[in-house]
Amino acid sequence: MGIGDRAWAFLTGVIGLPEDRLLITVLETDDESAELWKARGIPEDRIGRCGAGDNFWSMGPTGPCGPCSEIHYDFGQGQGCGQPGCGPNCENAMNEHGDVCDRFVELWNLVFMQFYHNLDGSRPPLPTPSVDTGMGLERAAVVLQGTDTIYETDLFTPAIRRVEDLSGTGQVYDNGLVGQHQPGWAGSYRGQHEQ
Repeated sequence: MGIGDRAWAFLTGVIGLPEDRLLITVLETDDESAELWKARGIPEDRIGRCGAGDNFWSMGPTGPCGPCSEIHYDFGQGQGCGQPGCGPNCENAMNEHGDVCDRFVELWNLVFMQFYHNLDGSRPPLPTPSVDTGMGLERAAVVLQGTDTIYETDLFTPAIRRVEDLSGTGQVYDNGLVGQHQPGWAGSYRGQHEQ
């Protein structure tokens, strides 16, 4: 069982996400990863190919780097920008405030550390390639608890309620706003593109 299989088994088997709500992205030139996902039984129309801005990870100006494959959760057609072609990593504006599409959230990332990025732009192969993988706990909480932001999950609500009690000022969280934060994911990642 490969690492991608383990990620898929955890998301669908252990925490029980429906397979038809999960989509995969791979680097546009990464045929090997696309073929592995297809061999896993993922239909080709649920595997998106994205550019390096979305599916190539680097730790900074220098260091290990490589293509990545991501597993995204689809909140459904009633969520997000509603525009044709909407998919994982969609950056279409949803409103006049400039909030970007929040229909999909990246839950799991598999980075295939294959190269070392040098300041001169060269990328020699690493002597020992590896896979850096992980899932966002706060993102999984949003999906599993059906909330709009991480501030509404059981990870944050106890702390927010305690601040409200101690401040004596009443509700500090209201309809997607924390203090003067703007609406949208406001730190919950839904619709935000990782940098």
